[in-house]
Amino acid sequence: MRVGIVILPQFDWPEAARYWRGAEERGFDHAWTYDHLSWRSLAGERWHATIPTLTAAAMVTERIRLGTFVASPNYRHPVPFAKDVATLDQISGGRVLLGLGSGGTGFDAHVMGQPELTPRERVDRFADFTATLDELLRFEGERGEGRADASSGISHDGDWYTARDARMVGEPAQQPRMPFIVAANGPRALRIAVTHGQGWVTTGPYVGANDADWWRAVGDLSARLDDACEAAGRDPRSIERHLSLDRDESYAMRSVDAFEEAVGLARERGFTDVITHWPRTSGIHTGDERVLDEVASRLDRIRS
Repeated sequence: MRVGIVILPQFDWPEAARYWRGAEERGFDHAWTYDHLSWRSLAGERWHATIPTLTAAAMVTERIRLGTFVASPNYRHPVPFAKDVATLDQISGGRVLLGLGSGGTGFDAHVMGQPELTPRERVDRFADFTATLDELLRFEGERGEGRADASSGISHDGDWYTARDARMVGEPAQQPRMPFIVAANGPRALRIAVTHGQGWVTTGPYVGANDADWWRAVGDLSARLDDACEAAGRDPRSIERHLSLDRDESYAMRSVDAFEEAVGLARERGFTDVITHWPRTSGIHTGDERVLDEVASRLDRIRS
């Protein structure tokens, strides 16, 4: 079991550096930040951009994996975004985990005047976004192996995205690209995760405040991923499974015992990775850094 932590992009630099250094010093396996322009109850608070935040985090850490939790097509085009994340992977020395999702229906979905999409349209767009990113990020490595035309870039005509001779001119440090960690709950998104993902991530479905109902639903989702893998001819054991332990109704790091219990329940349901949030002083995910420190002191035991 690997353990990751989300550091919300709310802190000015260099104050923010202490959180990213702290995640590494405490021994967490991966650290993430949200890829939103603003977020729900924190929309009126300070909120920095994702890729610059992770680039700065890469410069003050050495070992910890760094991830987007999760990037979406709501306000991104795969051509410039592929360059952003490939450059970030180079700067970090190959430590990027690229979390990808279909995009929610909140502020990010409308801030640029976008039309409201149906759930089907959002998944269609996500499929095109993910496939195009995959092609772009693999291109330089494939060109070096003689499988791509060195005289031109990538052209793509999808239902949602178009590219004309797009050139990466520099590939990710990880080959053939950094791992995609695909967020999925529904059947079509699960198929995208199986097709393109080295990992899958879920926050679980909304089932109300009852913990038992949520854990039951999370177990059902993991079983559905097994089914999607088998339908695609993929070994279900070949995909990493990441679970965000925190919900509006329940913060896993409210106590050490609560966190360890949550990790055990995730392990029983086949998850390889769990993710929690750095405790905040008020509002959502309110907690105590002393609990964080105690959890960190037990990470070796928690992992086993």
